[in-house]
Amino acid sequence: MKGIVFTEFLDLVENKFGLVMVDKIISQSKLESGGAYTAIGTYAFSEMLQLLKNLNKNTGIAIDDLLLVYAEHFFSVLENSYPALLNQYRDPIELLASIENHIHVEVRKIYPDAELPEFVVLEKSKNSLIMLYRSNRAMHHFGLGLMNKTFEHFNSTAEIILEKIKEDGTEVKFIIHKN
Repeated sequence: MKGIVFTEFLDLVENKFGLVMVDKIISQSKLESGGAYTAIGTYAFSEMLQLLKNLNKNTGIAIDDLLLVYAEHFFSVLENSYPALLNQYRDPIELLASIENHIHVEVRKIYPDAELPEFVVLEKSKNSLIMLYRSNRAMHHFGLGLMNKTFEHFNSTAEIILEKIKEDGTEVKFIIHKN
């Protein structure tokens, strides 16, 4: 997993819960990296899981809810770092439908070894989109948070239904209806 995901996660934890919490969750985790991350580095996903689980344990906030909040934070990083990429789109449905064939292609140009989830468009119309998410990391709530912020970015709203295809969350259907 790319280091930017870790550095931004720890920034969020510091902003929301303080530096003491950052130190606490790092100390409680058995991290090969020692908790020292660089944005361009690559780290084991198991480290993110440990950090999330320890933040959950210390705050009582469900991991899915932590991922939603983190995704909202991460979207602002994307807005600030890659505005030209987002500005290529005029509509949230168009942007979301392009994740696999455009957004992820651009991400791989910057981070060639990035391990990204797969998004397959099953159905698309002007105001709706049905997508299949596949990832052995089961971070679908991170995806949901990014989708929510995408609609907000375009001053729009949507109903997004998350339907687990596999109980472990490694395959999820997103049913999106733009309001």
